[in-house]
Amino acid sequence: MTRASRTPPVADETPVVRSGTVVGVLAFSGIVVSLTQTLMIPLVPKLPALLHAGAADAAWAITATLLAAAVATPTVGRLGDMYGKRRMLLVSLGMLVLGSTTCALSNGLAPMVVGRVLQGLSSGVIPLGISIMRDELPPERLGGATALMSASLGVGGALGLPAAAFLAENADWHTLFWTAAGLGAVCAVLVTALVPESRVRTGGRFDLPGAVGLSVALLCLLLVISKGADWGWTGGVTPGLLVGGLAVLAVWGWWELRAPHPLVDLRTTAHRQVLLTNVASVVFGFAMFATSLVIPQLLQLPEATGYGLGQSILAAGLVMAPNGLVMMAMSPVSARISRRKGPKITLMTGAFVVAAGYALCLVMMSTVWQLVIASSIIGAGVGLAYGAMPALVMAAVPVSETAAANSLNTLMRSLGTSLSSSIAGAVLANLTTDLGGAAVPSLTGFRVVLAIGAVTSLFALLIAAFLPSSARR
Repeated sequence: MTRASRTPPVADETPVVRSGTVVGVLAFSGIVVSLTQTLMIPLVPKLPALLHAGAADAAWAITATLLAAAVATPTVGRLGDMYGKRRMLLVSLGMLVLGSTTCALSNGLAPMVVGRVLQGLSSGVIPLGISIMRDELPPERLGGATALMSASLGVGGALGLPAAAFLAENADWHTLFWTAAGLGAVCAVLVTALVPESRVRTGGRFDLPGAVGLSVALLCLLLVISKGADWGWTGGVTPGLLVGGLAVLAVWGWWELRAPHPLVDLRTTAHRQVLLTNVASVVFGFAMFATSLVIPQLLQLPEATGYGLGQSILAAGLVMAPNGLVMMAMSPVSARISRRKGPKITLMTGAFVVAAGYALCLVMMSTVWQLVIASSIIGAGVGLAYGAMPALVMAAVPVSETAAANSLNTLMRSLGTSLSSSIAGAVLANLTTDLGGAAVPSLTGFRVVLAIGAVTSLFALLIAAFLPSSARR
């Protein structure tokens, strides 16, 4: 910026071109990383045969990514604040390429799980990208850019499902992972060439005990959430993991309040605006994920059920694709509302729109076009709300804490989606109907999950209502 100001003819153009390039590269990287989480969906029914493992063991190919992402996100955020956000972004993309390549070369469970762990370690790309934007973009570009980057968490998943289904149906399944590796490599090259390294650093020493403690606590609690139904809630491993995870979390909190350079500044996190935004993020993450569990199943169940639409997984993916496109389209709208009314209003509006989408889906779920409309409305609400969350967080934390704070917020959303998957899965597993001797989710089960999505969206709106009204982005 300062060099450009010495040459007036270039000063009006260079920042605009540079900003647009940085935003495009970072948003593309976020979409690619979130897309990798969708790659496995078309393969889930085939995993036991593909990996020569039992169904319970094969499920670790899904769970491993969730656990790795939970561990990596807050740690990578703090390392980015300390040692360079672009540097850690490249490390994360390297993990994506390495993990995808490992999966592409695997034919058994062990290498697949290793590869999926490495893919999960790339999850810090989105919060790091938001933080780079705060450091590098002019204020007038920041709102729309961070809204787009935040929405990429959902956009990649929505757009990746039909692409993954197409490749899974028309090519060897390893092609999915070779494609992911290639896209990750392209992102790394673009970041290296076009994204500058931020000069904003916190300094200090990395809080290794804090990182280990938080990782252990998250691993225990997420294993309870994701595997509790399989292991049983009242005996064996599950209660021990729950108690152990909570105990480690308590000790971790005690340590973080006394550490000279904590992994997570709990005093900043306890700031009303940051705390309520993170709580709303958990609830909203829970709410928005319900549609990803219900609509694809409704589309793919046989018409013989009386409510299934008998579509292929590719068709189901194409139905969900507008959801991601609408999320992307709502990013500038989210930024515009935040500029005029504040991100609090944007978050509340998004939560209301999502609730309305779920309510509509409860009465419009008998044809494909009805599900497209309901899903698109939910996508619009998610796009609005996801754009507001980084603005709320960044308005309340110092620049030196940006990556860590955004990473924690991203983690909160992920925790919400994990809870949603577990609870919605339990509902659908218990409310079933018989189809040719096999139990499939009933219409009542789907409606209960949709109703839960609507109620939790309204709860997120209520939490957002208590945010300070003065925050602007």
